[in-house]
Amino acid sequence: MPKEEDEVLAMEINCLKKELEISLQKSIFLEKENQELRQELNRLRSQIQSFKAQNNERKSILWKKFHSSIDISVAGADSPPLSPATVAGDKRESTKSPKQSSWDDVKESHRMTGVPASPPPPPPPPLPTKLLGGSKAVRRVPEVLELYRTLTKRDAQKENKVAHGGAPAVAFTKNMIGEIENRSAYLSAIKSEVETHGDFVNWLIKEVETIAPRDISEVERFVKWLDGKLASLVDERAVLKYFPRWPEAKADALREAAFSYRDLKGLESKVCMFRDNPKEEMNVVLKRAQALQDRVEQSVSNMERTREFNCRKYQAFQIPCQWMFDSALPTQIKMSTLRLAKEYMIRITRELQSTETPQRENLFLQGARFAYRVHQVVSIQRL
Repeated sequence: MPKEEDEVLAMEINCLKKELEISLQKSIFLEKENQELRQELNRLRSQIQSFKAQNNERKSILWKKFHSSIDISVAGADSPPLSPATVAGDKRESTKSPKQSSWDDVKESHRMTGVPASPPPPPPPPLPTKLLGGSKAVRRVPEVLELYRTLTKRDAQKENKVAHGGAPAVAFTKNMIGEIENRSAYLSAIKSEVETHGDFVNWLIKEVETIAPRDISEVERFVKWLDGKLASLVDERAVLKYFPRWPEAKADALREAAFSYRDLKGLESKVCMFRDNPKEEMNVVLKRAQALQDRVEQSVSNMERTREFNCRKYQAFQIPCQWMFDSALPTQIKMSTLRLAKEYMIRITRELQSTETPQRENLFLQGARFAYRVHQVVSIQRL
């Protein structure tokens, strides 16, 4: 008998070692993948910041050019040519004030100071033909067009073709959309599947409408089968919207129930497979146990909070919801947390027996609190 017990213990130890090695390899792989994702995220953030800086700099330059060109155009269109004497007076006035005075201001200042007025200047020559259409010159400032293209993020070459050809922007947009709709390989594939897969989709519609699963495991199998069938389509949503008889509400309810059950069962398996690793630090092991306990409490609480609403929805589509009640899956998950408390207390006990730590009382109190927390969850379930 002792030999058989030793063999059984040896087999269990070997199994635990294999599970530990697999979990360590998984953790190493996930850590490497996490580091790669962080590096990629940092690289993308730096690129986004550089693009934002370049875009802001370009916008500021374009705004400056736009305002300066408008000021120059308006000033050139409105101000008449001045005589030499008046120009000299303007220069003297400009030394006193940074603003440039107009011709009416200069005459008003001479009248107020009592200076004898100089002979009237000769009439100004006629304005050039370029300045006769001053408003048009302001509207056709090239910086305005460039700013518009930058803000709307359109192709400059297409905009130039539209501007030179005189075609309105609305007509150009309609033509562009029509060209995309007619020549897009994606839309062509969807239309062809709507035409060729009509019988297949109608068959799936009948299967979804008539399904009445007996338990949640059958729901899970049916959802897996349905996803496999719909995976052959180019785009599930885009193709199915052409079939008004598709029971989208029932299909979504089936998927929701299957995914919720799958997530809870996965969490239960993680809790049941939790083992203490003596090679890890005590704080790491305790934090892993606390994280699993937090996930269990949060998941069960969310399911209990939405259980009444989800049960009404599932019953409307003949989907079983007995697995959501306290006597089914929630009880199994809560009872599985006893393993967390057991492993937690074993690790603390081993730590207290191996070393004399100054925080002996705090460590013992921490273990008692976690055990009491698990006890409360399980005892509430039993009441």
